[in-house]
Amino acid sequence: MTRGELRRPVRRALVVLAAYVVLEYLVLPQVAGAGQAIHLLSRVSLALLVAGVALEAAAIAAYAELTRSLLPRPDRPSRFTTLRINLSTLAVSHVVPGGGAAGGSLGFRLLTRQGVPGTEAGFALALQAVGSAVVLNLILWLGLLVSIPGRAFSPLYAAAALIGALVLGAFGASVLLLTRGEERASRGMRWVARHLPFLSEDAVHALVHRLAFRLRELAADRRRLVRALSWAGANWVLDAASLWVFLAAFGHRPSVPGLIVSFGLANVLAAIPITPGGLGVVEGVLVPSLVGFGTPRGVAILGVIGYRLVNFWLPIPLGGLSYLSLRVGSGARADELRKVTEESIDQAEAPREWAERHGLQVPRRPQR
Repeated sequence: MTRGELRRPVRRALVVLAAYVVLEYLVLPQVAGAGQAIHLLSRVSLALLVAGVALEAAAIAAYAELTRSLLPRPDRPSRFTTLRINLSTLAVSHVVPGGGAAGGSLGFRLLTRQGVPGTEAGFALALQAVGSAVVLNLILWLGLLVSIPGRAFSPLYAAAALIGALVLGAFGASVLLLTRGEERASRGMRWVARHLPFLSEDAVHALVHRLAFRLRELAADRRRLVRALSWAGANWVLDAASLWVFLAAFGHRPSVPGLIVSFGLANVLAAIPITPGGLGVVEGVLVPSLVGFGTPRGVAILGVIGYRLVNFWLPIPLGGLSYLSLRVGSGARADELRKVTEESIDQAEAPREWAERHGLQVPRRPQR
């Protein structure tokens, strides 16, 4: 791919992000009446703003520790290296629509370059994403149980509760099936593979047993499991605390149950890959739900904007610098940064190799 061909998708992504910035931070606040809350800026607490940034940094560090806790001890990169890998994946996932896949691909490639075996890196990243989602849904359910009795019923609550139940149920059923009914799961998957032309029966059989072995190994190591769950919980709690502090900086201290429900709803819905990193979705859910729990509209708008500037936008340049430091060291050239998105999608693993590793049989094109 030439430099001109590479610049076009990057330029397109930047234009889309710029449009989001204008719509979200200039147009929508005016429509919502943020002009009436400008006076809040004159009495904002700078100390609390700094504390909010520190809490968000601690949340990212906790997520990096979650990554390390899921890797075997001999293969773990250093804390600083793992942190830079996580920042790099965050940057990609915040730029590319549906960027979770591209970010995961980049994370896999960066971990393997640090000497982590491919099977260990893939399992850790997959379990990290699923486990983090499960912990988020548990936190949301806790907030719903505490807050619903004292408030009117909302269809949004029902939708969030249903999504959470489906996530938790699917996760629990999958773990139970793989750890307690491995042979049954293997026979079922082999039967499916036998009747589909694009699946390899033997590869699917091996994949099921490999996943079952990894899950049993993790379950047997209780300290490692508790440590991973603790870091996943710390990541979400610190992230929510950062939002609370940003709201408090503008003069309102929201109730903890209300903030947890608003925070959980926004992040559960942001998992739907509509926009990069839930851009627009998170803000569109947080502001009205916080207002519904008693936060003044001006405080909700300004607090959420400040929080998202740190939560969403700041990791993009930091992640780009982290990627450069991992990839080419201090002698990095500026044009290396433009290749991040393209490489994370195309070079982590060839689609045919990924498909065959997961049991898919892709017919090869005949040679001309």
